[in-house]
Amino acid sequence: MPPLLHVRTTPTTPSFKSFVVILSILLNLYLLFLLWAPSSTPLPSSTLISRLSPTTRRHLLFSVASSSLSWPRRLPYLRLWYSPASTRALAFLDKPPPPSVNSSSSSSPPVVISADTSAFPYTFRGGLRSAIRVARVVKEAVDRNETDVRWFVFGDDDTVFFVDNVVRALARYDHRRWFYVGSNSESYDQNVQYSFQMAFGGGGFAISSSLARVLARVFDSCLRRYGHLYGSDSRIYSCVAELGVGLTHEPGFHQLDMRGNLFGMLAAHPLSPLLSLHHLEAMEPLFPDMDRVQALEHLVAAANIDPGRILQQSVCYDRSNSLTFSISWGFAIQVYQGNKLLPDLLAVQRTFVPWRRGSKVNANFMFNTRDYHRDPCKRPSVFFVKSVTSDKRGIWSNYIRHVVGSCFESNITQIEQIIVFSRKLELNNEQRRILIRIVVEILPKLKKISLVIKPLRQVFHVQLNFANGLFPAVALKIACFYLLLIRKIAR
Repeated sequence: MPPLLHVRTTPTTPSFKSFVVILSILLNLYLLFLLWAPSSTPLPSSTLISRLSPTTRRHLLFSVASSSLSWPRRLPYLRLWYSPASTRALAFLDKPPPPSVNSSSSSSPPVVISADTSAFPYTFRGGLRSAIRVARVVKEAVDRNETDVRWFVFGDDDTVFFVDNVVRALARYDHRRWFYVGSNSESYDQNVQYSFQMAFGGGGFAISSSLARVLARVFDSCLRRYGHLYGSDSRIYSCVAELGVGLTHEPGFHQLDMRGNLFGMLAAHPLSPLLSLHHLEAMEPLFPDMDRVQALEHLVAAANIDPGRILQQSVCYDRSNSLTFSISWGFAIQVYQGNKLLPDLLAVQRTFVPWRRGSKVNANFMFNTRDYHRDPCKRPSVFFVKSVTSDKRGIWSNYIRHVVGSCFESNITQIEQIIVFSRKLELNNEQRRILIRIVVEILPKLKKISLVIKPLRQVFHVQLNFANGLFPAVALKIACFYLLLIRKIAR
């Protein structure tokens, strides 16, 4: 039997054991630090934004896609919202405008001639190659290396921006993160054809500076993969999607894929700040007895006094006279006989037709609609805004009856004028996240209105001028509507 092998082991020295113990303790402490250190916990977006200086007009660069042919007739739309003293904007054209057009005026944005795009493929049958040039405005705007730009905002030359509202909407987001902000079309069928996740370019959209810089570096190579697409916004959406970024919806950007009378849309605007209007040449003037530009100037003048409240819908009930008032601030008031249910008033009246023409075109929209009666005597009485004034006490908006047809006399037809008093609507970033619709009950025996809306304090007065004198009106009770759920607010 062979001898057993004996293995001689050397005992571990105390110093080595101590080293292992100390190393283990340090490793555990390091892991605990990684898990519990405050810096490892991501800060909420609102906290990150609060550490930044406020976003202002000067932090936005608007880039407008135009052409030498459309530039002369679209200049009036641009001049409605562009201000050289406070608005940074560039207009990208295919070639210089005609010499007869005074585009060098300070009342219009500087003109930039786009680069040649003939080397890029375009295979969509019946489409326009200019879609590539318009898409590349994104890259060309970024490549200019303009200083202190937090947001790049894009639109067409017939897009009317409400700049203060755009600034406030984008101020809710951290421009250091990747954001693609816009809205899809109001037309369901347009969204089906293109994408529900695409920002439609005519309505306007915004790209944060951090995303824009990355997008610009890869944009040309990306464009070569999408020669088969129709429009510029489809190309931009595809390239943004390749970077893993989805659309952040801001419903105040309006593509307006519709034609005709825009009254129904503006009278029941969604609970969101008005950011833009597009396709205005396909619409009738917004106000009677004005041309398109005059009507837009009238609306913009009201918006300049209280940007956050423009087109925001409020509903007032006068039980004693059985009347319902639907107020689209700065635009129009509709007065209905009887007490109308709120959900019925939120639906948009079909005063318009779809963008696409033809008998087989479906009239499907992204919002609830209701009929607009052909007989004007069966419609609510309409009062269009005549003037908006302000002083240190607040804002008065004055609405005058628009007479259509010879209808029978009623307690509505006796009203000639409605005056609405309100405070300027100024919300911080957190308050803008809360959607509130004002619903008021009017009581005839009191002389003053004072409403408190939590979490905001707002004073809202309504005054009715009848043909036979002044009718004192009071709003005493208020309901807060959030996602169409009603709850009473204690005074």
